[in-house]
Amino acid sequence: MRIKRRKFLILGSLLGLSSYVKAERTTDFEKEFKAVKSTITAVQEHMFPKGSKIPSARSMHVTTFLYETITHKSFDRDIKAFVVEGAEELMRREKGKFTSMNRIEKEKALRDYEMTNYGSTWLSRMMTLTMEGMFSDPIYGANIKESGWKALGAYGGFPRPKTKYMES
Repeated sequence: MRIKRRKFLILGSLLGLSSYVKAERTTDFEKEFKAVKSTITAVQEHMFPKGSKIPSARSMHVTTFLYETITHKSFDRDIKAFVVEGAEELMRREKGKFTSMNRIEKEKALRDYEMTNYGSTWLSRMMTLTMEGMFSDPIYGANIKESGWKALGAYGGFPRPKTKYMES
């Protein structure tokens, strides 16, 4: 079958643009996440602060874990969007000041947010994703030196993963 030059050029252009469109979407999400990253980090650090019996969120790199998890191709798009939108909502509610609040002010702000249906669901999701990082196998980039496991006196399942994520 012979393809005409014009159709070939059109098809080639569309195929060339498809990778650009996909990359643009990723870039948009990266920008959205970057805009709320400090708020997400502050929430995680408030939930798991330095100085408790369990390692801190900061020391366990859970914000990086969360980002890598939600940007994986197998992760649910709606939950991915919800993570960002919930952080944006918290920022709006607190007029962009959440990250600069002291511990007592953050606790009040989070308790007030928790009283809303949306906020309660978002905080629950943040707790789940943060705990997944804290207690996951260290191959995923959090639970540094198995500190989460050691703090609980428990260890992950066997056999342990050999690669970071399953390929699909």
